[in-house]
Amino acid sequence: MRVEQTFTVARAPEVVFDYLTDPSKLAEWQTAKTAVEPLTEGPPRKGTRQRERTKGPGGREFEQVTEFVEFDRPRHVAVSVVEGPYPIDGAWTFAPEGDGTRVHFVAEGPLPGFTRLLEPLAKRVIKRRFAGYHEQLRRNVEAG
Repeated sequence: MRVEQTFTVARAPEVVFDYLTDPSKLAEWQTAKTAVEPLTEGPPRKGTRQRERTKGPGGREFEQVTEFVEFDRPRHVAVSVVEGPYPIDGAWTFAPEGDGTRVHFVAEGPLPGFTRLLEPLAKRVIKRRFAGYHEQLRRNVEAG
C-alpha cells in the first residue's frame, strides 16, 4: 500500500522540519495520538525512537515504536515502525517554495491480515487521516 500527498506551509523548511520531528509536538498534529513517550534521550536525530499510542479507526487503541531512519535537516526525514501492528512507514521531503515550504509525503508498507482484502478502503482511510494530520500541522506551524 502506498499513499502520497503534497502540501504547502507558509513557513521556512527549517521551521516545518523542526516542528514535524519534535516528539513533544506529535500529538498536536497527529491528533489520533493519545500518548508519545521518547525512548531516546537528546534532540531528534537519526536513530531517535519513541513509543506511540494511537486511537485507530473504530476507536481501538494500539501501540507502536517508531524510529527516525533518515534525518537530513531541513530536507528529508523518514520514520519506520519498528514494533507494532501496522508497519506503515512515512517519509517527508521539504523544499523551499516562495516564502514557504512544499512538503511531499509518502507512506507505504504492507497491510496486515484481513486488511489486505480491504486495501482500497484502508488506503482511503489512511489517506484521509494523513490529509487531516497535515492540515493540522500546517495550521499549527503557521500560527507559530
